[in-house]
Amino acid sequence: MLPPSQRLEPRLRGGQISFAYIAANPAGRRKFGVIQARDSRHLNEQLRQNRLVPLQTWTMPAWMGRGTRKVSLKDQAELHTQLAQLLTRGVPLVEALEVTASAVASGTRPRVERMREMVAGGASFSEAAANVQVFDPVTISVYRAAERTGDLGGAAKQLSLTVRRQLQLGNKVITLLLYPLIVVTISILVALIIITFIVPRIVGALEGAQVELPFITRAMSNAGLFIQGQWPWLLVAVFGALAGAFVVRRRIAEGVSWVSRRLPILRDVVLTQESARFFTVMAAMTRSGITLGDALGVASGAISHPALKTELSMLRTRLIEGGVLRHLIDSVTSLPLPTRRLLIAAERSGDLESAFGTLADDLTEELDRNTARLLAVLEPLMIVMMFLFIGSMLLSIMIPMMRAATSVG
Repeated sequence: MLPPSQRLEPRLRGGQISFAYIAANPAGRRKFGVIQARDSRHLNEQLRQNRLVPLQTWTMPAWMGRGTRKVSLKDQAELHTQLAQLLTRGVPLVEALEVTASAVASGTRPRVERMREMVAGGASFSEAAANVQVFDPVTISVYRAAERTGDLGGAAKQLSLTVRRQLQLGNKVITLLLYPLIVVTISILVALIIITFIVPRIVGALEGAQVELPFITRAMSNAGLFIQGQWPWLLVAVFGALAGAFVVRRRIAEGVSWVSRRLPILRDVVLTQESARFFTVMAAMTRSGITLGDALGVASGAISHPALKTELSMLRTRLIEGGVLRHLIDSVTSLPLPTRRLLIAAERSGDLESAFGTLADDLTEELDRNTARLLAVLEPLMIVMMFLFIGSMLLSIMIPMMRAATSVG
């Protein structure tokens, strides 16, 4: 039975505990932070390595700890790159992990150090990675297959390219979403300023001049006065709405994904992105010696497009049942016809591995073109929407002002 001190510590998966701490640096200044460690002794060692003197520490509940968070793709790419460079030069795995731990972010470093300790204790690299949750199941499967072939460095190099390609795809999606988000945010802020501060003053002056006001102008003035008088409660409501959106963020993401798959403008971009992700995973897994059936099972789980995912799952099932791949590829109608013809030709020549890599590169370039085309359409569309949104407010003010000027003239 464990002693009470160990029973009270909420251990995370991978043997890590989250601690909040207050420490002093060499200049005497205090620093507050959160760090993961196996126990209090390991925590003090990590703080001393960062030239910090612990003053007070608290054990955090597991649900609050950062150890439950996924390792960022940037850290994964750096980890793969360092391992590839070191292992291909003959550096032992334990020493390579020790060097790699210093190259990743501080939040990921405890996990890599834990992996090094487990490997030094006799565990395989894939087992250690699965235990501390550094990588996703796809990456762990690739490393497990590479351990059988003895080419761990080659697998790390291929995974480095794969993760950096995924980062590139993710950055394109962020760029695509960032522009309309900025435009909508600016429009809302400008509209709030106009309604809250400008419209009520102008309406008050026009009423003093006994000018007849349109209904929309009075409604905007009343809304502005209401915001001025009730802004604390409105602020609480906004924060409550944001908190509620955070709670149901998965449902919101599913709704956005559902809409994006059906809009003519976004439909091609989403399908291209999902296809590029699928072929990127397939290229990484087939080059590591994983069988085609297993690779299809993992790669189809890495995408979220319902139609493409269903068709690929059916293809895998029929392939395992004894079907011929070249006859089954045509059933994946979500993929373009040229892509299917290329896969059929590659299967006949026995060069599917190169075909997957080529398709991943081609689809990434196509995603660039589709993203640029979509941004070219969104820019004038968002400008027109912002003009209609803010321009209607300005017109509701300008019309009574023009009437007042005409009556005075």
